[in-house]
Amino acid sequence: MPTKLSISVTDVHAKMIEDAVASGQYASASEFVREALRNWRGNEALGRLWDEGVASGRATTQKSVAEIKAEARRRAKR
Repeated sequence: MPTKLSISVTDVHAKMIEDAVASGQYASASEFVREALRNWRGNEALGRLWDEGVASGRATTQKSVAEIKAEARRRAKR
């Protein structure tokens, strides 16, 4: 069951939400905010993965993009 929250946004953000709803991109302000939260969660996960990659250090082998894609396709088939 949804939880109701009351939030405050700047006038600029309110206009963004209103414009997105008025254009038909979103059915409601709530839908807009839910999608913004999903995007934020995805960005957070991507940031963590990026940080893990950086922390893991330099790659020890040099592979071309084509080789990396081919390996990813092989793994996906498993």
